[in-house]
Amino acid sequence: MYAFGNETTIPGLHCAFPDETIAFLTALGFRLTYEMRRPYLYLAFAWHGVELHYAAAPKDLDVDAEDTGGCLVLVDEAAPYHEAFTAAMRKAYGKVLVTGRPRMTRFRPGQSRFSLIDPSGNTFIFVERDEPEDLEYGGAAHLEGLERVLDNARILRDFKTDYAGAGRVIDTGLRRHPDASAVIRFRAFAMRAELAMFIEDADGARQALAGLRAVNLAPAEREGLTEDLAREQDVVGWLEDKRAD
Repeated sequence: MYAFGNETTIPGLHCAFPDETIAFLTALGFRLTYEMRRPYLYLAFAWHGVELHYAAAPKDLDVDAEDTGGCLVLVDEAAPYHEAFTAAMRKAYGKVLVTGRPRMTRFRPGQSRFSLIDPSGNTFIFVERDEPEDLEYGGAAHLEGLERVLDNARILRDFKTDYAGAGRVIDTGLRRHPDASAVIRFRAFAMRAELAMFIEDADGARQALAGLRAVNLAPAEREGLTEDLAREQDVVGWLEDKRAD
C-alpha cells in the first residue's frame, strides 16, 4: 500500500501587479524561481520552506478589498520571521511598511502571529503551530473595563486584521469608560491612533493623538509606556510624511 504523508501544497495566488510583486518578494529575500509573461502570467517564488505561485488576476478583482487570497504559514516561532522581514524592509525601503499595500502587520511581545499583505491584496499569515485555541473575543475574562476593551481590540487587530473594527471597539470603550486610569486611556488612544494610521485615516489619527496628549501622566507612568510612546511617534511621522506628499 502506498504510504501517504509526503505531500507538498503550494498556494496558487492571483497577481494583479507582476512587477510590484517581484520587487516586494525579492526585497524580502524570496527567490524568483520561475517567470512567464506570455502566453499567460505565471510567477513562482521560494524562501526557505515557503513557496508561492502566482497567476494572472481576474479583470474585475478589487485589490483594495484585500480579500484576494493568501495562505497560512505554520512556524515554530513567529518572531524570527518578523525580525527577518523587518530587516529586509528597512534595507530595501528605508522603513518597515505598515500602511498601504504591500505591508506587514506589527509584532509585539507575546504575539503568536503576524501578516504580510502583498501588492495584489493576498495575505500571508505566519502563525505559530502551538497558538492557543481558546482566544476570548470580547476581551479576556480576567480583565475589566477599558483594559478588557483593549484586549478585544488586540484580538481583532492581530488575529482578524480588522483595523477598522478594532478602532470602533476602542471608540466605544473610551465613551463607556471615562473613569479608566490615565495609563489605560493613554494606551487606548495610542492604539487608536495606530489603527487609524493602518487604514490611512489621517483625521482619525489626529483625533486620537489629541486625546492622547490630553491625558495627564506622571513621569513614572510614562516610563512604563515605551511601546505606546513609540506608536505615537510612528503616527506623528506618518502624518508628517502625508503632509509632505
